[in-house]
Amino acid sequence: MHAGAYTSAASATLAASATSATSATSAASSAIPAPATLGILGGGQLGRMLVHAAQSMGYGTVVLDPAANSPAGQAAHRQIVAAYDDAQGWQHLLQACDAITTEFENVPAAALEHLAAHKPVSPPAPAVAKAQNRLHEKQHFDRCAVPCAPYRALNQAADIAQLPADIFPAIIKTARMGYDGKGQVTVHNASQAQAAWQQLGGVPCVIEKRLALALECSVIIARGADGSVVHFEPQRNVHHNGILATTYAFAGAVPAHLAHELVQATTRIAHGLDYTGVLCVEYFILQDGSWVVNEMAPRPHNSGHYTINACTHSQFDLQVRTTMRLPLVQPRHHSAAILLNLLGDIWLDAAGQPHTPPWAQVLALPGVHLHLYGKQDVKPGRKMGHITITAATAREAQTQAAQVAKLLALPFEPIALGEA
Repeated sequence: MHAGAYTSAASATLAASATSATSATSAASSAIPAPATLGILGGGQLGRMLVHAAQSMGYGTVVLDPAANSPAGQAAHRQIVAAYDDAQGWQHLLQACDAITTEFENVPAAALEHLAAHKPVSPPAPAVAKAQNRLHEKQHFDRCAVPCAPYRALNQAADIAQLPADIFPAIIKTARMGYDGKGQVTVHNASQAQAAWQQLGGVPCVIEKRLALALECSVIIARGADGSVVHFEPQRNVHHNGILATTYAFAGAVPAHLAHELVQATTRIAHGLDYTGVLCVEYFILQDGSWVVNEMAPRPHNSGHYTINACTHSQFDLQVRTTMRLPLVQPRHHSAAILLNLLGDIWLDAAGQPHTPPWAQVLALPGVHLHLYGKQDVKPGRKMGHITITAATAREAQTQAAQVAKLLALPFEPIALGEA
């Protein structure tokens, strides 16, 4: 069996529940078939790829986003230009679609609550609200018996004085908002913690102990309204400056003996939320071989974009299925894959002047799949697209990824294939 195939115990454990006749019958009875219309809150690249998946299944698509000509709006049948808290925009969306989902977690929970009173909406507003608050999120992990790094809430200056000395070194994160490394400060003592909290505006924060990491990974699952669950195998992630740079998705990328535990933990988190939709949970594998949960995203995730090209069903296919109450089937990972994120930096030369990346050379390489998001404004650090490299083996995928990275001046570190 080549390195692109997965045969972990997690697959065997959960596949039965995902494909049971009871679940399939339940989903079929409430299905919203094409040519119904899927409504999407958010017009970014996740929405764009969700639109593509929905349209391939025959659905109409309508996107609500405050920015005209958004990436998802370019691809959708229609875009409603309105703020996420615009009640008139909500009404237009309700009139235009049959079921609604979101492509990012910072949509107001009140919007989801209002929309859910009139049409099927997933993920549920309470789950999204938890994901919007790091403290509430960690408390949910605790309730689901999923281990976190040691943490404390910081709501006022007095909380800092009561911090235990062994929590340092630590990271202070704003309780709300913040992504791709934003809203975070590393501190080594209480004095630095006080300064960092003030730097972050004195808003409610969470401080968590900084642990010695061996690697980072994520697990993506989909849970139907009937409680059925399917999953992708855990993938290894590498970040630079707080932004995902590379995802390794092949057998052995994450230690096999941990994969089952991580899928089970993610499933407990989803069941505890009574979740419907695609859910991604990020984890840290520590140098001592243990692991802790980092955070969750109630939506498809950047680390799962490879599933479009490397799996029988992508994370976006599963998001359409959960929203439209279609049966869930366990995806099969048919190719070893590596994902490379494309930031705006590669459209700028050494002098900061615009230039076109060498796409012809990149696309001449076998197994290279280019995905650009239709963003017009190029900025350093802005996610503009991604490339997925697929191959029969992990070794071949890494060889091709190294060539792509060299052509585009992207960071890429091959992993030792025997280390897992």
